[in-house]
Amino acid sequence: MNAVISFRAGTAVALAMLGFALTSCATSPPPCMSPQTKHLDTAVVQVQHELASGCAAHFDRFYDDLLTIAEGDPKPENKRIFSEFLVWATDEGILSQRQAKEHYNRFFNVKFVSLQSDYNNCSHTCPRRDRVMRLMERELSDKERGLMKVSLDNAGYYRADELYQEVELVLEATCTACEAGR
Repeated sequence: MNAVISFRAGTAVALAMLGFALTSCATSPPPCMSPQTKHLDTAVVQVQHELASGCAAHFDRFYDDLLTIAEGDPKPENKRIFSEFLVWATDEGILSQRQAKEHYNRFFNVKFVSLQSDYNNCSHTCPRRDRVMRLMERELSDKERGLMKVSLDNAGYYRADELYQEVELVLEATCTACEAGR
């Protein structure tokens, strides 16, 4: 009798463990694999599949992967591919329109997303001028990657660099005038 109870208890424990193992497998997160190709169009399709399969939290890593792949085959059409990818991400609800626009502009537009329109405001920007310039410097590096290394838009990058230098001069002059007016 004790052997039957022991067998039943062992079976129940084994079934419970099997059930737990099966439900654990069903709820385990997807692997979220990086693209395994050097061709940007194919990589975008792979990334879209991963994002649609529950890997949306890895969007920034995937975006960086795509930029790296595009650096291996830079061409002007890469801007269009990234634009279409970001539109897709918006349509799928992975990014908001504002986020998609910021991702695109950060790498492929000469204007700076890290610069607020009120950069010449004494009370807002001057106290944090160093931080603003650091953010712009990082963004300029991203623009170098997107404009020059991914899409071969050297003229666009040099225009962004000029804007960076102009903003630096305007901020210096504005903040000097603000300090003198106190």
